[in-house]
Amino acid sequence: MKTSDEQLKYRIAITLIKNVGPVLAKNLISYCGGVEAVFREKVTNLEKIPGVGSVIAKSIRSFSDFKRAEDEIQFIQKYKIKPVFILDKEYPERLKNCIDAPVLLYFKGNENLNSSRTVAFVGTRNATGYGKEQTENLIADLAAYNVTIISGLAYGIDITSHKAALKNNLNTIAVLAHGLDRIYPTAHKSTAQKMVEQGGLLTEYMSGTIPDRENFPSRNRIVAGISDAVV
Repeated sequence: MKTSDEQLKYRIAITLIKNVGPVLAKNLISYCGGVEAVFREKVTNLEKIPGVGSVIAKSIRSFSDFKRAEDEIQFIQKYKIKPVFILDKEYPERLKNCIDAPVLLYFKGNENLNSSRTVAFVGTRNATGYGKEQTENLIADLAAYNVTIISGLAYGIDITSHKAALKNNLNTIAVLAHGLDRIYPTAHKSTAQKMVEQGGLLTEYMSGTIPDRENFPSRNRIVAGISDAVV
């Protein structure tokens, strides 16, 4: 395994440790001086880190599912997905203002995640004709300002936003509530494919993650976090 892959293996692995969420993961990295160092630290030292305790410290030291991380690296390489770590310069600066911003993001596309202007459009899945029309008009008005449009690829206002952005030659990013091995809903697959060439698909979830109900509110913090404004 190449050095860069070895580093990525640990970056993925820290997101797999039981009871270690984004906030604690960042705390661990900071205290230990790096991701790989987290896995090599003594239990007694881990226990002293705020928020850890003996149960989580032992969970870290006994972590052994590196095969899952290695499999994800193969998936990333095969499908030309870009992993974006929180310390990378490509990581969305706006999102760092979110206390529970993901440690690792997965991105497929050609857009800069730190583009100068970003606006999110979100709303009901059962959008009225009026709601769709207003969304399209607002995005058409933003075309002159080279704004990147953010949404979630869902039915209703979300997909209307993405399609309006594409129509007006604006880049558009969908934040997904599942892994990049699928598109949900499948009806929006053709739009998603166009977005890879004119924006991209972004998620904090590894391949194999299905669009469970609880993932949608969680992904919404990323939609808001990478945007200058939310409509």
